[in-house]
Amino acid sequence: MNKTELINAIATESGLTKADSKKALDGLTVDITKELKKGGKIALVGFGTYSVTEKSARTGINPRTKQPIKIAAKKVVKFKAGADLANAVAKK
Repeated sequence: MNKTELINAIATESGLTKADSKKALDGLTVDITKELKKGGKIALVGFGTYSVTEKSARTGINPRTKQPIKIAAKKVVKFKAGADLANAVAKK
């Protein structure tokens, strides 16, 4: 599902217009990004939790040359699915 399809689905489920659905989705992504940039976390009960973790610097191997390379430390976004989402996906 791409962004346009998600906007259409939101509009269908919520009864909002597509324009209002786009504004809502854009607002949500902006606010999630702001909170994660501050180092906070977003917990959506039943759906999941977004958080930021730090990956430490490490040594890797370039697959082409087989030479060791240094991989810099960085922050990454993690998502842990909530129980409701995990159960819904697991059901066949």
